[in-house]
Amino acid sequence: MSRLPRAPVIGWCLYDWANSAFPTVISTFVFAAYFTKAVAPDETTGTFLWGNATAIAAVCIAVLSPVLGAIADRTGKRKPWLAVFSLVCILASGALWTVEPDTPFVTRALVLVIVATLGFEFATIFYNAMLAEVAPRDKIGRVSGLGWGLGYFGGLSCLVVALFGFIQADPPPFGMGDHAEQAVRATFILVAVWFAVFSLPLFLLVPESRLKENEALDEAVSDGLKRIWKTVRQLRWSQPVTRFLVARMLYADGLTTLFTFGGIYAAGTFGMEFDEIIIFGISLNVTAGIGAAAFGWIDDRIGPKRTIFLALIGLVLFGVAALLAPDKTWFWGIGMALGTFMGPAQAASRTYMAKLAPPDQRAEMFGLFALSGKATNFAGPLILGWATLAFDSQRAGMATIVLFLVAGLALLTTVREER
Repeated sequence: MSRLPRAPVIGWCLYDWANSAFPTVISTFVFAAYFTKAVAPDETTGTFLWGNATAIAAVCIAVLSPVLGAIADRTGKRKPWLAVFSLVCILASGALWTVEPDTPFVTRALVLVIVATLGFEFATIFYNAMLAEVAPRDKIGRVSGLGWGLGYFGGLSCLVVALFGFIQADPPPFGMGDHAEQAVRATFILVAVWFAVFSLPLFLLVPESRLKENEALDEAVSDGLKRIWKTVRQLRWSQPVTRFLVARMLYADGLTTLFTFGGIYAAGTFGMEFDEIIIFGISLNVTAGIGAAAFGWIDDRIGPKRTIFLALIGLVLFGVAALLAPDKTWFWGIGMALGTFMGPAQAASRTYMAKLAPPDQRAEMFGLFALSGKATNFAGPLILGWATLAFDSQRAGMATIVLFLVAGLALLTTVREER
């Protein structure tokens, strides 16, 4: 058994703690609500505009991620790319402070959110590509799971500081008043500082692993474009990586839809109030973080494919149970159990990709990995919405999530074990 290099592993895992502040505070809880309620003309228009901005970012990520990964592989370095895109996300997040609660700031808000989202997602490509260089092959699962678990707790910790240290603080810190929602806007600066500070250990403690390729940037762009085109043309249905990416596309749609509509289902079907939904969401993230970290050891023991398989079975079984839950109490208990399998499905997917990807194509492969997570993200919410409307039932709509998970699980069974 190989030993874990402690300093590089700690530095790498802390980046998950650092960058998770962005999706938790900006994309999900604070800025998304602030934009729809205070910046947009009304909540309906705000939701529409927010959805469009999310879709634009997703299309850009799907198209550009594999290309950027291929270019980075040709330059032989990943940390500079990680630093640049992290900085883009940090600066754009901090600049959201300038978005005041008034409709003239709508365009600025949407542009900054799109830019920050692109920075976050592109940085994640190169961060994930470093996993196999940081962890020994027989311990990749536990390192990936530990990082993913820290990500859940990091995002929640930043959210707690934002809520109690700024939004609900009485009086607000740093002499801020109620004027122009200053306390809420200050949380966007908090995200930028949080991301910047806690990402430093990665750049200080994780060594850059030099690849054979060491091309100049202009040559890397040309060769990278050729490389990704060649890779895509050579993908065959019989290849494990192709089937895995398609399987992940299916169950990732299910997970994304679950994250998006879980609160809506809890409120509509079980009558949860807003504060109950927030507490439920925090509890769900805690169990997901614990599950991701705990299943990392299982991942190393039985392999990432079997770990994903177990996680998806758990999601399907408890997903069906959540659909059949008779009341709020049952839903709470089932939801906590369901959360335990969310993190492992995501963390083990990252591990599996790291093991499937050739060393000189890891960034490129994780670019395709990012593509598989974004290409059809619209499908889950779209089908759920139509099913809810057709059957006039939230339970019927949420049942479509189980179908995506089952489809991904079925296809995963046809993927050959990694060599």
